[in-house]
Amino acid sequence: MSRRKPASGDASAAGPASARQPVLSKFFRSTGSLKSTSSPTGAAEKADPDSDSAAPLASTFPPQLSPQVVAEVDRSKKRPLESDGPVKKKAKKVHQKEGGSDSLMSENPEPKKHLKTRIVSHSLEKLKEYYYHNSSVHQNRVQTKPLKERCAVLPKCTDFEDIDRLRARNAVSSEDSKSQISQKDKTLSHFGSSHRSYENLQKTSDSKSSNKRTKSIYTPLELQYLEIKQQQKDAILCVECGYKYRFFGEDAEIAARELNIYCHLDHNFMTASIPTHRLFVHVRRLVAKGYKVGVVKQTETAALKAVGDNKSSVFSRKLTALYTKSTLIGEDVNPLVKLDDAVNVDEIMTDSSTSYLLCICENKENAKDKKKGTIFIGIVGVQPATGEVVLDSFQDSASRLELETRILSLQPVELLLPSDLSEQTETLIRRATAVSVRDDRIRVERMANMYFEYSHAFQEVTDFYAQDGDDVNDSQNLSVIIKLEKPVICSLAAIIRYLKEFNLEKVLSKPKNFKQLSGEVEFMTLNGTTLRNLEILQNQTDMETRGSLFWVLDHTRTSFGRRKLRKWVTQPLLKLREINARLDAVSEVLHSESSVLGHIENYLRKLPDLERGLCSIYHKRCSTQEFFLIVKTLYYLKSEFQTLVPAVNSFVQSELLQSVILEIPELLSPVDRYLKILNEQAAKSGDKTELFSDLSDFPLIKKRKDEIQEVTYKIQIHLQEIRKILKNPSAQYVTVSGQEFMIEIKNFAVSCIPTDWVKVGSTKAVSRFHSPFIVENYRHLNQLREQLVLDCNAEWLDFLENFNKHYQCLCKAVHHLATIDCIFSLAKVTKQGDYCRPTLQEERKIIIKNGRHPVIDILLGEQDQYVPNSTNLSGNSERVMIITGPNMGGKSLYIKQVALIIIMAQIGSYVPAEEATIGIVDGIFTRMGAADNICKGRSTFMEELTDTAEIIRKATSQSLVILDELGRGTSTYDGIAIAYATLEHFIREVKSFTLFVTHYPPVCELEKSYSQHVGNYHMGFLVIEDESKQDPGEEDPVVDFVTFLYQITRGVAARSYGLNVAKLADIPGEILKKAAIKSKELETLVNMKRKRLKCFEKLWTINDAKDLQKWTEELEMGEVTSLPD
Repeated sequence: MSRRKPASGDASAAGPASARQPVLSKFFRSTGSLKSTSSPTGAAEKADPDSDSAAPLASTFPPQLSPQVVAEVDRSKKRPLESDGPVKKKAKKVHQKEGGSDSLMSENPEPKKHLKTRIVSHSLEKLKEYYYHNSSVHQNRVQTKPLKERCAVLPKCTDFEDIDRLRARNAVSSEDSKSQISQKDKTLSHFGSSHRSYENLQKTSDSKSSNKRTKSIYTPLELQYLEIKQQQKDAILCVECGYKYRFFGEDAEIAARELNIYCHLDHNFMTASIPTHRLFVHVRRLVAKGYKVGVVKQTETAALKAVGDNKSSVFSRKLTALYTKSTLIGEDVNPLVKLDDAVNVDEIMTDSSTSYLLCICENKENAKDKKKGTIFIGIVGVQPATGEVVLDSFQDSASRLELETRILSLQPVELLLPSDLSEQTETLIRRATAVSVRDDRIRVERMANMYFEYSHAFQEVTDFYAQDGDDVNDSQNLSVIIKLEKPVICSLAAIIRYLKEFNLEKVLSKPKNFKQLSGEVEFMTLNGTTLRNLEILQNQTDMETRGSLFWVLDHTRTSFGRRKLRKWVTQPLLKLREINARLDAVSEVLHSESSVLGHIENYLRKLPDLERGLCSIYHKRCSTQEFFLIVKTLYYLKSEFQTLVPAVNSFVQSELLQSVILEIPELLSPVDRYLKILNEQAAKSGDKTELFSDLSDFPLIKKRKDEIQEVTYKIQIHLQEIRKILKNPSAQYVTVSGQEFMIEIKNFAVSCIPTDWVKVGSTKAVSRFHSPFIVENYRHLNQLREQLVLDCNAEWLDFLENFNKHYQCLCKAVHHLATIDCIFSLAKVTKQGDYCRPTLQEERKIIIKNGRHPVIDILLGEQDQYVPNSTNLSGNSERVMIITGPNMGGKSLYIKQVALIIIMAQIGSYVPAEEATIGIVDGIFTRMGAADNICKGRSTFMEELTDTAEIIRKATSQSLVILDELGRGTSTYDGIAIAYATLEHFIREVKSFTLFVTHYPPVCELEKSYSQHVGNYHMGFLVIEDESKQDPGEEDPVVDFVTFLYQITRGVAARSYGLNVAKLADIPGEILKKAAIKSKELETLVNMKRKRLKCFEKLWTINDAKDLQKWTEELEMGEVTSLPD
């Protein structure tokens, strides 16, 4: 509708003109006020600008408005407060009244356009006058200070101290402004009524803003976020807001950077958002990068909020879950696809990696040991996703090799450490956390030292294990804990406190299930250096699994089976009976003609990760889909194994296989009852309101459903009354977009609808209504439905708690399945090539006939190029092999082959050899490779000797010691001396099986001194002299061509043929030529020395004059020449 323009001579024209005036009148006087500035009072104010600090501002700002208040008003224009609305409206009316009176007082009323021009011109003149007249100090007061205050409105979301200081400063400034206003009331009381209107406006807005400014700088949602953030300052918070999750402040900036999503400014904070159905993806990505992530969810529903006490406030929210690398448990991060989808079950929950949280504590009581660098350490490792808890305590040297071994063996994803650790341990931690790539780095969490103090730790542990209220269990648990070493108890207390933050501490409630990590009585010792040098878990090239011993042996079909095999590989057995039990089981799988084992292998093919699933249920973090999948799978396994019991008793001979297979049905028997209670369709869809098919055990749900049914029945009965009112016997309720019980009427018949009916929606053709009865009862029905959801959630948690009573026996059944999976995996390894069953015995001997390196054998495939080698060592005869030979001849490969065959045998696997007889080896120790360690501040030679010193301390007569080129990191004479003395120590004192690789010929002379226990060997080769490239007249030597035979052979290799390797490496020919000449000179010099030494040795044995005369003649004939200078 067009608006009629008033006539220029109409008195009402002044009204609209003055209505626009308050836009500028917030900063300048009205038209009438501008004229009044020529009064003597105004002139006096202009003449003495220093008489009052507020006086210069009187010409441009309304009376009694300080620059600070002006800034407040200016800011309120950009970010209006809810409470300021009525005040502004009132002020606008006042200005309109003033403008109207001024226009009536003017003698010559002007048209609207001319009036506006005159107002603007006067305003600009006053602005120029103010700008040029006043000093820069006043200018800064007006412009700079409000600008700083504006910037302070947007603090960082985590600077809570700054926020508190800002609020306090605002409160003080508002009080100061009030005091300034009261002073100006006295000095400026002679101004007119228009000035008093500004005074009222200022007082009202200032009192409002000073109160609201401390409360409403932030929106209610932002205040809610800040409250939660203050409790979780180190976490990135995902806040549920309807259909999406939002990040705020620095969290949003991090999320935008790491997740590659958009981040923008909204109100006071930067914000970014993700859809709800993609939460698990983004949480996992953030956690993988090392962040702690918190999920904040709405705890209210719309219908219940509408009748609650806080119906006018923001939805209540709370932190429902926290996630780090070791605590990724729950339906938020492990969502299951719908079970009706055509997806393989093995694609669901197939994460087989370990997720240990490792806590480390040092005992610093012994100052003498601390000075040496040695220290007593206690560790506790927890895998919350599987429920496994391991602990250990040990004395460690300054190298921290023992701690490094535990870290390499467990491969934790997260470390929990005190704020202060010894320098050596800190160095190891930095090195361990820096090895991996950025997205897979070990996360480090620090905790205050006070939580690792023994008195505090003991109190924490005592309180935790006394909370059940069962005196018998409490006393049993405490008796187990008290026997632990002090550093272990301190680590346990810290890890309990940490897991409480995630509500996962329940995994530590059964101390009898704790396992000792380093069982020297049960398992072979494989330290960190050995695991790395022998490439047990990962290769040394790219740190991947491919190319490692674990890669060769891993043919498991389940995730939990793969984790158990990993333990088997790092913990070979020492007890002969247990080793033979595994070997018997593998042999049974290989040679059994019954189809029983084939059926069992098929059952394992598409199992979900039952171990993680049961632990998720134990923590009450699972969804209904996951619970149904786990329970249904367990029921299926129980039924299938139950049918195989007669056949297993008849055809399976292995004691190990028979015991685990027959125990499984009994252990899985409790799942029957829980599966029968569940409604399958509701479980698959996640509908907890229909989850339980039998409500006899759930009276609360039954009561709520009866109430819902009653209200629904009332609404259906009301339909009869509606039909009578509308005089339409066929009228029915319709549901559109989730809105139920609507009456749909054609638009031309709307006149028949009663006036008290509520119109819900409409289209071009129809309109939809609710009667007053339906409005009231539909609201009540929605409240009951939402209450039913809450009740069902509570009953669901109670249902899981009841199921968890069987957690231990169900986990035992899963461990049996993992054992079966590992046996099948080892049997499949045997089928890959020519493997044999090793003979294990207590006698000290290592006899391997035509053994092969298990990894290289597979990598070469069917080319059949690997040259097998034999080994024959015995405790009573030859137990030391000194191995020499040309570079790249295969020496290191041979000694690794021997070690890996022994490990495979004591795991219980067949080995790649024609025959193998292995005496039990209690540990394998290696010193291989040449590399410095900058992180530890050690040179190459220092690393060599540190590893060697550790081996000397730990090796026994039952151990296998491998030393590869010891002494090469220093000068020739020092290197030879150290290598000689070290090897002699192992021969005489330790008496262990020793494989010693060297390029020092003097070391080989130990065979003469200890001929019974030491043998010299070398890797076979052929030397072909290339005479075609050498001219007959030239005497310059040419690099020999060496053919490697890769065959272990008796005897000492005279040379190492290093120039041949240089030739293979494409060293330039000129360099090779000079090197060959120099090599020839040095070789001639050494031979001359040796010849003269033998000559003088002969002289000392001469007893008569004839022999002396003969020796002199030989010397004169030049057979023995003097050494050159």
